[in-house]
Amino acid sequence: MPSAVRQIEPNEPAQTLAPEPRKSFVATPAVKSVSERAFRYLQAGYPIHFRGPAGTGKTTLAFHVASLTERPIILVTGDEEFKTSDLIGSASGVRTKRVVDRYIHSVVKVEENVNQTWIDNQLTTACVEGCVLVYDEFTRSRPEANNVFLGVLEEKLLVLPNSNGGESYIKVHPEFRAIFTSNPLEYVGVHKSQDALSDRMITIDVEGYDRVTEVAIAVAHSGLQIDCAISVVDIVRTLRQANVCRQQPTVRAAIMLARICNMVGCRAAADDAEFIQTCRDVLESKIRDDAMPGRTRRQILNGVILRALNERRKNGAEQPTKGRVARGNH
Repeated sequence: MPSAVRQIEPNEPAQTLAPEPRKSFVATPAVKSVSERAFRYLQAGYPIHFRGPAGTGKTTLAFHVASLTERPIILVTGDEEFKTSDLIGSASGVRTKRVVDRYIHSVVKVEENVNQTWIDNQLTTACVEGCVLVYDEFTRSRPEANNVFLGVLEEKLLVLPNSNGGESYIKVHPEFRAIFTSNPLEYVGVHKSQDALSDRMITIDVEGYDRVTEVAIAVAHSGLQIDCAISVVDIVRTLRQANVCRQQPTVRAAIMLARICNMVGCRAAADDAEFIQTCRDVLESKIRDDAMPGRTRRQILNGVILRALNERRKNGAEQPTKGRVARGNH
């Protein structure tokens, strides 16, 4: 029976990311509060779980917190077809060694060894080398694929199968850390996480950000002037609060509008036809057909745009941010 040998082939190096914060990352007080708390928990050895709707910046936040550890980062993205072997690795072919001894010409001695070659996947590499594993949307993987984390997070042991049908163990590096992200259970393709795994992590709900943070994010990702960015964010926030959407617009919608405005040079104003058309393309599809009986989605959106811009004009040049917004390294 061939024996299992765990090794990484030289032509397939482990894929790690440098622990560098994004230049477009902004740190308002709201963001700092979440990231600093998460980093403290991570330092204490507890895995972090950022849970919330799509577009709330969970993955960006996970990478930022991971970068604070100054350890290499490994990214895994959950998938319906994931198996445990996709996390820890598997046997990949065999390696044969054959020695023929003809020292005595009348005697031929042949010795042959056959070993299975084991290729590490992301979790095994992270556990061995002490990386930060960012497991994005982990609940899109089937719960049984994630059972391997139970021993890793609690006993600090990674269980690997061997060719004899038994198990071998790897002691987890003391610097290994894990950050998980997930969407709400009602999202399509999301599985309920097993209680045993959820009980081993600290879950932080990321529901969205305040106006100050959303304006800072829109400016950082688009380069748009802050006055226009405020109007863009106010339109998105007004639509979000109107209770007419089948899918709530997130800060991603504000980033889209801000980038396009900055690129084409249109103004966030009711008399700028290009801006209004862009708002329709980005936001109109998010409104429910039956949101307001007797009114079309376009009429609803037009009302939202005018209401947000009029409120902005009423408040004059009031700025939602005070002081300097930190970006990049902080």
